[in-house]
Formats: sequence, C-alpha cells, structure tokens
Amino acid sequence: MAGELHRPLPMQRSPWILTGIGAVAIGAFTLWVTAADFSPPAHGGVELPTEFSAETKACISCHRKESLSVVQQWGASKHYRAKVGCFECHQAQPGDKDAYMHHNVRIATIVSPKDCAACHEKEVREFADSHHSQGGRILGSLDNILAEVVEGDRGMVTPGFPDGISAAAVNGCWQCHGTEVKVLAEGKLDPATWPNTGIGRLNPDGSRGACSACHSRHRFSVAQARNPENCGKCHMGPDHPQLEIYEESKHGIAFRANVDLMNMNSAKWIVGEDYDAAPTCATCHMSATSNQPVTHDVGLRISWNNRPVKSIRPEVSDAKMGLAGAAIPWQKRRKNMEDVCLSCHAKTYVDSFYLQYDALIDLYHRKYADPGLKLVGLAKPLLKPVKFSNKLDFIWFELWHHEGRRARHGASMQGPDWTHWHGTYELAKHWYIKFIPELEHLIEKNEKSADPAKVEAAKKLRAGLDEVLESPEHRWYIDKMSDEEKALRQKRSEEFKKRYQN
Repeated sequence: MAGELHRPLPMQRSPWILTGIGAVAIGAFTLWVTAADFSPPAHGGVELPTEFSAETKACISCHRKESLSVVQQWGASKHYRAKVGCFECHQAQPGDKDAYMHHNVRIATIVSPKDCAACHEKEVREFADSHHSQGGRILGSLDNILAEVVEGDRGMVTPGFPDGISAAAVNGCWQCHGTEVKVLAEGKLDPATWPNTGIGRLNPDGSRGACSACHSRHRFSVAQARNPENCGKCHMGPDHPQLEIYEESKHGIAFRANVDLMNMNSAKWIVGEDYDAAPTCATCHMSATSNQPVTHDVGLRISWNNRPVKSIRPEVSDAKMGLAGAAIPWQKRRKNMEDVCLSCHAKTYVDSFYLQYDALIDLYHRKYADPGLKLVGLAKPLLKPVKFSNKLDFIWFELWHHEGRRARHGASMQGPDWTHWHGTYELAKHWYIKFIPELEHLIEKNEKSADPAKVEAAKKLRAGLDEVLESPEHRWYIDKMSDEEKALRQKRSEEFKKRYQN
C-alpha cells in the first residue's frame, strides 16, 4: 500500500523505458502519453510500487472529470511511469495541520519538500541547505516593508489576517520568496497565503520551500526546470535581472539559436556529453558536469553574494543563516563553477573572466558602496526616523538595491549592456545628480539649525562628504583631477582619434 513508500528499502530501478507514443487505461479512462520524460526516475532507495494504489485510482476516476489537464500532465510525468500517483504525494497523517478528509481519505493540499523527501531525500537535503529554501526570510525585511506599508495598506482581509494585509505583498513579494501558509479549520488554507509557490515558502509541516517553484505541477518536467524562463519567474526585473542579462549574453544568444540541439529531456544531461550548444541557468548553477553531480544547492558554484549593499562571500551569508555552506569557502565554489566553464572555455579565458568580474566588484565597493554607507550613516541624525519617509532613503536604496546589483550581476553573467548602461552608468548618474545634491541639501538645511545636535551632525556630514569628493574616485566632480590623470585622459583621447581616423 501507499504507506510502504515511506520505508527506505534497497534501490530498485525500473528496468524499462517506454518509447514512442502510447495509451494506458486506468479503469475506463485512457491517458495519452509520449516518450518525453520516460527514463526511470530517481527514488532515493525507496521501493516503488508495481501498480497504482486503489486510492490513486479513485482520485483519477473523479479528477479526470473535474481537472482533466492535471491528470494528463501527471500522465506524462516520471511519477506516472513509477506508479506514484495522487495519493502517494498528497496523503496525510492524522496529526498534520493541513490534513482533511476527502472522500474518506485523509489528504493535504500542499505537497511540501518534506513530502518529496520520501523519495528524493538527497535533492531535498541539498535544497534545504540552499539560499532558495531561505527565501521566506524576506518577511519583515526592507523589501517587505515597502510592499506592506509604503506601497500597500491592510485592505485585504482574510480569516488568517482579520486585521488585514497588503495585497501588494501577497501578489508580489510572497509569490517569489514565499510566505507562511496559514491553515484554517478542517485543513483549509488561508487565501492570502495560498496559492503560493514561493521558493522559501514556510509550510505547515515545518519544512521550507516549494519544489513546485521549479518543477511545476503535475508533470514536473525536467526539461522545463532546465529552461532559462523557469528561473525568470523570480530572477528578473530592476533589482536582479538575471534572465534579461542571460538573454543579452552570448550564452543566451547561443541557447535561442540552438534550442533544438539542447537535448533538454536527457536523463543525465551532462554538459559536453549530452549537449554542447549552450549553457542554461541550470547548467552553470545546478546540473551535472563530467566531474560534478547535480546539486540542488544553487550557492555551491557562486563566489560572490551580490544581494547586500556590499558583495560578500557566500560562506559568510551561509553562516548568518545557519546553513551548512558556512564550511565551504568561496574558493571551492569558484573551482566548482570553473569546472562548468572549462567544458567550453580554455583556462586562460576563465581566469581572465574572473579577473574582470572581481575588478567590477572592487570598483563598486570603492567608489559607491563604502563611501555611500559612510555618508548615509553620517546623514542619519538629520533624517526623519521612519524608514522611506526621506528622499535620501529612496535614492540610496535604488543605488545599491537596483543599479549596484545590476552592475554586479551583469558582470557576473557577461551582460555588457546591463553592466554598463543599466548598471554603472545609472549608478554614477544618480550618485552625482541625486545622492550628492540631497546630502548637500541636508547640510545646508541643518547647519544653521536651532538644534545644536543637528548643527554638529551637519558639520560632520560636510566633512565626510568633502573627504569622499576629494578621493581619487570622485575628485573629477569638484574639478580637482590630478595633472597626471588629466594627462592620461588627454593621451587616451588622442589615441582614440588617431585609431579611428585611420
């Protein structure tokens, strides 16, 4: 019976692979299935059933009438080939918070990573160690304050939120990052928190995440999970446009031109063996190489975490979150990514790429992040205490959260337009025409204040601003470029003219 799926037994893989197109009958219902995704599924040492359970057959007999597309999607899945059906995934125990009786069978709507771990233990363990599983930590952050307070109100009232919640947060932040799913009476889920496939969803059983964020119900297609657009649901937009950067890059261009050569349905999908036309997001961050297995910890090949104001090494952010990756240094992670790169590129190419990328991170830190943090700290006594009630709050937030991230992400993925025009250009423009003028306005407004504390704060801010503007990175702005640098600028200008005149 279905309960036996939860007992770890010796690995037994299905010995066959169906090819072509066929029709399989369950009762009086026929499922049309194709050859895609029919390789034997990994099942983590669990003995798979040899036939569909009576409970699953009962589910199908009803759902073929109520939700035919769902049944058809499942019929084209590896789960179907493994005789894993509706009941095996949705079954619940009496003590489960979201359990309810449905046609005399106890089930739960949510299939959580904890449920998936019954067969996919390794994948769930890796996912639990990743930043993806921690996506729900956005709740209460600056981003969520923006959506709940600055952008929204408490006009959406549900049983789980009798005092109201912001529809901007529910429909925006929570749908990518996840939220805490609230369970009402008889296993019903609060409509503000369900439906939700946020990558860091907080599930009623205590687990974090949603496997269906990437492996969409009910086909759970590996080809779809490997497709760049799959990641683009969340990794896009003004603050982290990875999808747009990828599409601009040579990698994305090669993918679009050669998508028919990508062999996306391959069971093992090893770069260089099963495909060589282009990499996708999954290729670089998750999928197998000749030397590495598939991983569901997307941080194990990343050597910079570009999310914060200043980029930090991933083991530092892992330590803050209490993740196992705290013990894995960035140098090891970079070697992991280099292994992917070396499938297509020479070592000198890869080394030079990382030199360019690290230099961009260093530039951003020296010219913008470090002095910006210093100046915002000095300006704090002159600001209204409520976050985002000051013009400077929005200017600084967009400098690092939008333009600064775009520049860093653009460099990391070889998207020159995003690195420059959407990144460092916008960063510089808003630094000099918004950030610096607003600081000067705060100084002028407060240096003659009746409050001695504000006068002193304005004095310190002016000294700090003068120090920043006198630095080599910014002194051009106050017409104090050194003679040596002026001479170099003149030389470069003459070289440019000479080159293009010929």
